[in-house]
Amino acid sequence: MGKHKEKKQTEIHPVEPLNTNKPKLSGKEYTQELRKLQTELCLLQDWIKHTGERVIVVFEGRDAAGKGGTIRALTERVSPRVFRTVALPAPTEREKSQMYIQRYLTHFPAAGEVIVFDRSWYNRTGVEYVMGFCTKEQHRDFLKVCPTFEQYIVDSGIKLVKYWLEVSNEEQKRRFEARIDDPLRQWKLSAMDLPSRERWYEYSKARDMMLDATDTPWAPWYIIGSDDKKRARLNCLSHFLKLFPYEPVPHEKVKLPERSMKHSYDDEASMSNRRWITEQY
Repeated sequence: MGKHKEKKQTEIHPVEPLNTNKPKLSGKEYTQELRKLQTELCLLQDWIKHTGERVIVVFEGRDAAGKGGTIRALTERVSPRVFRTVALPAPTEREKSQMYIQRYLTHFPAAGEVIVFDRSWYNRTGVEYVMGFCTKEQHRDFLKVCPTFEQYIVDSGIKLVKYWLEVSNEEQKRRFEARIDDPLRQWKLSAMDLPSRERWYEYSKARDMMLDATDTPWAPWYIIGSDDKKRARLNCLSHFLKLFPYEPVPHEKVKLPERSMKHSYDDEASMSNRRWITEQY
C-alpha cells in the first residue's frame, strides 16, 4: 500500500504558516496524487465494512475555506452507502424546540459507515454565536458540555475525526470576489457569507474559544491550511488514511458470467421507437 502501509496515530504539532512559498501543483501532479489517495480510500472503505468500524468526520472552517471541495475529494470515489455526507439545513421550528444535539444524533453511523458532517454541532460556536442565533448562555453551556459529549461518542466505539480548514483573510476575500463574478459559483454566496467578511475578527475569536474548549486528547482538532486548495485536499486525505490501521480485505476473484440465451429476443428493436433524446454532442 505504498507510503500508507504503516498506520500510526498522527501527533498534534504546530501547522506551517498559511502563506508558504511552495510552488503550485500542476493539474497532472494533483490528479496523479489524488488518484493514489483515493485508491487507498477504497481499500480503507473495504476494511471499514469488513471490521464494522464506525467513523464520524467533522469539517469546519471559515466560509470559502474549501470544505466542499475537500469533502468531494474524500467521498467522490467511494460508495455513498459507506461514506455518507450530512449537510443539514437551518433547523425547523420543531428542531429548535428539541435538545440542540438531537438532530445530529439521528445521522450517527452504524457498523461499517463513515458519516461526514459538512458543518456540524459546531455551528453553535461559529455562525450561531457570531450572528446572535443563540444566546451567550447557550454558547457557554455548549463549550462546557461538548467535550463530555464527544468523550461519550469516543467511548461508545465511534472514531471521531475533526478538521478545521484555515483560510487567510486575503484568500477568502479573493474567493468571495470570484464568486460574485462567476455564474457557476454565485450559488455559493449565502446570506451569511457577506457578514462573515465584515465580522472576520469576531469569527476569529469564536474559533479560538472553540479550539480552546474542545481540542481534547480524545477528540483533537486537526488544522489544515487551505489557501492552496489542491494541497489542502491532498494533505487532508493523506492524514485521514494514516489514522486507521487498515489492510486490504481478501476478496474472491470476480468472474464475469456469460450472457444466457434463454428467453432471448431482439431487445434492441424493442427500443427503436422510444423517446430518444436528440444528441447535441
